[in-house]
This record gives sequence, structure tokens and C-alpha cells, in this order.
Amino acid sequence: MHLNIANTPDDVIAQLAMYFAQIAAEAIEERDRFTVALSGGSSPKKLHELLASEYRDKIEWDKVYFFFGDERDVPLTDQQSNYLMAKNTLFEPLGIDESQIFAIETHLGAEEAAKEYTTALMNFFDEGNSSFDLIILGLGDNSHTASLFPHTPVLHDESASVQALYIDEVKMNRITFTAPLINIAHHIAFLVYGEGKAEAVKHILEDEKNVELYPAQLIQPSNGDLLWFMDKAAASKLENQYGRMTQVVLPPPPLN
Repeated sequence: MHLNIANTPDDVIAQLAMYFAQIAAEAIEERDRFTVALSGGSSPKKLHELLASEYRDKIEWDKVYFFFGDERDVPLTDQQSNYLMAKNTLFEPLGIDESQIFAIETHLGAEEAAKEYTTALMNFFDEGNSSFDLIILGLGDNSHTASLFPHTPVLHDESASVQALYIDEVKMNRITFTAPLINIAHHIAFLVYGEGKAEAVKHILEDEKNVELYPAQLIQPSNGDLLWFMDKAAASKLENQYGRMTQVVLPPPPLN
């Protein structure tokens, strides 16, 4: 695990964008494609906007395949939809072809949508398991990530799959990657900024393990890399130093 702690949210976004481009270039060189699962919520908007502008000509976008680590059980045209946010901030600005975008079909209902998405992942990945090149995660102030919320049955699901659940805390059905599915990714990156996340960051990284209270503690990649991209405000309650200043991101070479 590496912690990258920047001065400001904009610096955090810039570091993660560089990392995104670097992993994309490596994956495309090795496998001629880059598979990424996007995060929902408000935090990734600036990341998408930066990728769609400064990185427009630095990534082979026609070889990038987009998935979603979780989704709200709302129509894809709803303002709460993770897909709609990505469509408006990333897909449309870059002109991404629909064949490269794998939305969760919420019109099927949460349970059926989860089953269909699991099947879609199995059909897409040829190597027998759904090992994404990169999964981007956020962190809620209640220590949830994706839609792995405290005190929900999905926390104990041992399958590498997509599951539906009802979350009483937000009075809504959600569809989410399970922790085992996330943990087989080649690279996992948390994007966290703001003082409001500081308590949750401390719980995940320094408190005794209690996944019922702090679900993001479940994210422990089996063979891949785990990186945290955060600002000083989000890291303000950490007591240990870890190796947080290790330089692990490099600007990608420009495409010819």
C-alpha cells in the first residue's frame, strides 16, 4: 500500500490523472486494452474533466473499456446515476463509443441488474476472472466504499461478483462490486479529499479491523497494488507515516 498525500484537492486529482494515464499505457502495451471501473459520487467529476481535457491526446481512448464499481437503482437518466455523471463529464466530451461503455442496466431492477452485470463481466474477460486493470474507489464519511455500507450482508459475500442490496441508511437499492471482485484488480486507487473524510481515513488505515463498522477495510488486493490519493486535510488525523511520500506516479510519455 502506498499513500500519496498532496497539498490540495486539485493536486490530488492531477496525481491520480497521471497514474490513470500511466496504467492505461502499460495495459494497452501489454494487452491492447485498458479496463477501468469508475467510482460514483461527486469526487471523480474533476478527475473526469481533467482526463477529458489535458489527457485527451495522451491516452488511446479507443482502447479503454469503462465499467462501474457500483450504481444507484435509478434510471440512467436520473441525476443520481453514476453512469450519467460519467457520461456528462467523460464519455461525451471524449466521444467514447458506446461499445466501450458497460453501464449497469438499472431498468431491469436491482437484483436482475446485478446478475446481468456479473454475466457481462464474465463474458468480457477472457482469462476466466474479472481482473480489472484499474478500479477507482471513493470513501464515504461512514467508511463505506463502492456500495459496501456498514452492517450490510454484502460485506460477507465471498464471491467475485456484482450484488444488489437495500441500504436502509440511504433508503435505496444499490448494485455493487463485492470486495472479492475489487480485490482481484491489478491496481486499486482510492480518491479521497477534504477534512470531512479524515475520520474515515483514520478508521480504515489505523483502527483495529472491524469491517462491519469500516467496510473499506475489506479492500486488500490479492496480488495487485493499492494506492491512496488524498490531500492533507483527509490525512490530517493519521498518526503513522507509512511511506506516504513515496513517488509512485510518473507523467506518461506523449503519444506520437
